[in-house]
Amino acid sequence: MDLNQIHNVYFIGIGGIGMSALARYFKSIGKNVAGYDRTSTHLTDELKKNGIRVHFEDSIALIDLPFLNKSNTLVVVTPAVPKEHFQWNYFLKNGFVVKKRAEVLGIITKGTYCFAVAGTHGKTTTSSILGHILYQSKVDVTAFLGGIVENYNSNIVGEGKTLTVAEADEFDRSFLHLHPDVACVTSMDADHLDIYGDSSAIEASFAEFADKVKDKKKLFITKGLPLEGVTVGAENGSDYNAVNIRIENGWYIFDAETPQGKIGDIKFALPGRHNLTNALMALAMAKTYGVSDDDIKSALETFKGVKRRFSYQIKKDNLIYIDDYAHHPTEIDAVHQAVSELYPDKKVLAVFQPHLFSRTRDFIDGFARSLSAFDNIVLLDIYPARELPIEGVTSKWLLDKIDNPNKKLISKKDLIPFLKMTDASVIVTIGAGDIGEMVPDIKKVLDEKN
Repeated sequence: MDLNQIHNVYFIGIGGIGMSALARYFKSIGKNVAGYDRTSTHLTDELKKNGIRVHFEDSIALIDLPFLNKSNTLVVVTPAVPKEHFQWNYFLKNGFVVKKRAEVLGIITKGTYCFAVAGTHGKTTTSSILGHILYQSKVDVTAFLGGIVENYNSNIVGEGKTLTVAEADEFDRSFLHLHPDVACVTSMDADHLDIYGDSSAIEASFAEFADKVKDKKKLFITKGLPLEGVTVGAENGSDYNAVNIRIENGWYIFDAETPQGKIGDIKFALPGRHNLTNALMALAMAKTYGVSDDDIKSALETFKGVKRRFSYQIKKDNLIYIDDYAHHPTEIDAVHQAVSELYPDKKVLAVFQPHLFSRTRDFIDGFARSLSAFDNIVLLDIYPARELPIEGVTSKWLLDKIDNPNKKLISKKDLIPFLKMTDASVIVTIGAGDIGEMVPDIKKVLDEKN
């Protein structure tokens, strides 16, 4: 497929984090871009500000005339869109070129030197750090990211033509469409069991992804994963190893032992030991490409983080509010580890919105164990996303399994009044659903209390 022959790009599910990055990219290279999404969000608001037309009704009549020319229109669809979607079926029945987001990303990156960042956890932060390092080091890069990077307020970084960074999504085996020259795998925990069935199928898919990199010196893996590659970790003897780790004035300071020698006194602001591994993974990939140690150190020090990844909303002496996208027990454990390390003597309230009925069912005991570790826990109802309810799978079921007396189930509409009354000095909102849309209102209410 020759993208040069495409003038119009129409997105079905344009408000998704990966889809909106592609929409911004096509707009930046001069294509006519528009699309549909189910609901208005902060992301769709940003797309509109960029001059991209977005509507929220599944109606063929709302598709503008230029996008009905199938000779020069590309239709991009997200896997989350239901099969009975009217617009999608119109394009299919009338012979338009319809591609999944991952297929389009594969086409874009195939003609470039591609860094692909995979993993059930950590890929958004790692790819964002890597994109930031390369961009700040004046590399001709475009990074397609699964989160909004605070430094740029965007999920796309750079406008390079020769090198790409792609977040390699395992959902629906999407990452197998990519053509990586350098890749990493941050984690391979069981997830998306509605797609894969069991953990062995997930591991097989990651192994197939890893096999795309023939030179194993350019495949980086978190130490302990059952793959052949260059190992990365913290204080565990990895090929790229973070050592001499300490916290000073809210910063991590550490040394990086690498096959080429030690890089000393690296400053990095993101909390949590998991983020040290993410930073070191990006460091290893950038260093292998030839970025200097000084440029890597400078970029790591200036990286501000990714929205909804341990994102500080309020940071005062008497009140901390953190928002995080965590939606798997392993990710919740990482949030708890970071909060406990930073605020060991403060009262913590965690507000969790489970994401997907199937994920809640598949990992119910893991969620209960992870959430029980917090001082106080509030549950919201399960965010369904693409799913229909599953009988018996509810937040009340999860609540009953949590081994902690300081637990409560409340509705979304009652959350703000509840937070007005809490005496917790550290509040964390957690989840991949629409709880993210509530963050500005939560921040406003908490700010008014102080």
